[in-house]
Amino acid sequence: MKSAFELAMERLGAPGQKLSQEQKEQLAEIDRVYEAKIAQAKFAAAARQQNCQGDPEKLHQVQDDLLVEIRSLESRRERQKEEIRQGGKEKS
Repeated sequence: MKSAFELAMERLGAPGQKLSQEQKEQLAEIDRVYEAKIAQAKFAAAARQQNCQGDPEKLHQVQDDLLVEIRSLESRRERQKEEIRQGGKEKS
């Protein structure tokens, strides 16, 4: 299965990057780890939202915090995946 990066590069006409099986497994593991972290962040935000009922300002702040956290996690995930693609070692 090709990564979103590989598919995007193909669409742009860039030459495909050949990844080893180990690199593919590392990329898949990074995705699994960060999907779990995102799910945890959403679950925690939902719990905090329960405590904000009746206060739209606090509710909005929880939602904003969740978006920032998700963007941060996705950014870290992509950095780690790019390190793998470039031949670097995975970092947690």
